[in-house]
Amino acid sequence: MAPTSLTKRQSTLALASEQLRVLESTDSIPIFDQVLASHGMGELVASGIDVLQINVGKVCNQTCSHCHVDAGPDRRESMSEDIATECLRVLKLAEIPTLDITGGAPELNPQFRQLVSEASSMGKRVIDRCNLTILLAPKFEDLPEFLAANRVEIVASLPCYLEENVDKQRGNDVFRRSIEALQRLNRLGYGQPGSTLPLSLVYNPVGFSLPPSQEDLEADYRRELRNRYGIEFTQLFTITNMPISRFLDDLLKSGRYLEYMDKLLNAFNPSTLDGVMCRTMLSVDWQGNLFDCDFNQMLGLNLQDVPSHIRDLDASNLHDYRRRRISTGRHCLGCTAGHGSSCQGSLQK
Repeated sequence: MAPTSLTKRQSTLALASEQLRVLESTDSIPIFDQVLASHGMGELVASGIDVLQINVGKVCNQTCSHCHVDAGPDRRESMSEDIATECLRVLKLAEIPTLDITGGAPELNPQFRQLVSEASSMGKRVIDRCNLTILLAPKFEDLPEFLAANRVEIVASLPCYLEENVDKQRGNDVFRRSIEALQRLNRLGYGQPGSTLPLSLVYNPVGFSLPPSQEDLEADYRRELRNRYGIEFTQLFTITNMPISRFLDDLLKSGRYLEYMDKLLNAFNPSTLDGVMCRTMLSVDWQGNLFDCDFNQMLGLNLQDVPSHIRDLDASNLHDYRRRRISTGRHCLGCTAGHGSSCQGSLQK
């Protein structure tokens, strides 16, 4: 459990394997299936596939302290055209209504615009998980107009409405550039009252706490961003920091790993299980491997009982995928603590 072994980052696979070992060897914290059993619940099972979430790689123009993907400017993992084509094949043939594109900064992937334009032409709901600052980067200045033209829903990271907190988590000058990007999106109609261009913001705690009430925090965000910067947005999502990658490193280095895991365990909320995203999502990594969710993807927790590469997926018959057993681990306590946490925010409004 030594943090030094986690900071070498010899390879993505080695890091995922070591982090999974740390999580699964903590005897004082029960495994997730035991937590379910203690509440009279059976194993976690999928209930459908509403979302195909594609993680197109780890290349990013930011290096955020909480990033569960361990993304950054020095990463080179990036989805190829062949894998992107396979994703579009599945999306076209299968009755999956939503394409959710994430990264890294997904816009930096060479296949991003093809994925967006083709999925949009199929009539799919398309989500871009955007860090905002990429919209101001050289050679990407036309991205806001491209996203608006394709009716793409933007889910944008903004962990606070205060500059100091954002820059502490995401890097110097990120807050100022994020505000500038949001104002530009507002001018295109994103996030405006009555607009058909949704702009959702994402909050995650700066430290080791759980997110507060999503409704209360959204009211604070709306008041502060409107009064300070004239910014409008559609809704706020609150997301729990998952004990994976950089955040797990920080927990280990600070000696607060067991404290945080105990906090998640004590806040376990069985009523969140109906809405956890793994039950209605299929996650694809940059190499085409399939997972139950993006968090399992980062830990290398493969699908159970079904083919685990997109090339082998029979898009015309997804019955087994829609009813598959979910691979779980202690990190799943993050999604089921308090109000619950997912890519669409709190599970209890």
